[in-house]
Amino acid sequence: MSTLNSGSGQSDKDITVVHLMRHGEVHNPDGILYGRLPDYHLSELGRQMADRVAEHLAPRDITHVVASPLERAQETATPIAKAHGLDLNTDARLIEADNVFQGKTFGVGDGALKKPDNWKHLVNPFKPSWGEPYVDQVVRMMGALDAAKDAARGHEAVLVSHQLPIWIVRSYVERRRLWHDPRKRQCTLASLTTFTYLGDKIVSVGYTEPARDLVPAHLLAGAKPVKGKDKAFGA
Repeated sequence: MSTLNSGSGQSDKDITVVHLMRHGEVHNPDGILYGRLPDYHLSELGRQMADRVAEHLAPRDITHVVASPLERAQETATPIAKAHGLDLNTDARLIEADNVFQGKTFGVGDGALKKPDNWKHLVNPFKPSWGEPYVDQVVRMMGALDAAKDAARGHEAVLVSHQLPIWIVRSYVERRRLWHDPRKRQCTLASLTTFTYLGDKIVSVGYTEPARDLVPAHLLAGAKPVKGKDKAFGA
């Protein structure tokens, strides 16, 4: 967990916790980078992950649950909302990052980087040139976090989103550069990146993996890429 400078003069009663959760495993037998495409649902394992996190969060003071509009996020958030007797809200700002390779296979060992038609999309990894700018992701994700903090003030909220936007907003809050090696993102399936607010200021960031034992080894944070097994990496 990282602790940020909290300043002074705030009461501990004004503490709000926002858990930013990545959805569970998706049924994707063709290895498509599905991005924002519709009709990609949780696999049976993904539903087990969602249930596991709902159990993990059941004792918490959750008063607000929100999800990206994509099916996999909605399905992940549903058991959490149900466990707390809450309506499930939707925030389009939590959606997956846009990507020009959406709908294609694009992963380790598939030769995508050798195709000339793809080169024009790979010229600037700092922006990145193949998808939604990192800065734009920060703006919308910070907006979603702040809205959830206001809705759950003094309590806790859960927001279900996607790996890249979660990692980017965490990097921004922890003052790291936004461009990065995607293989090194600490944002495993069904993980929780937790932001603690004192008043309106984020004072700490934590990370937990309540469903770690259910996650395939090659999909854990920092795992070595396996040819043919992680084409939808980053979703």
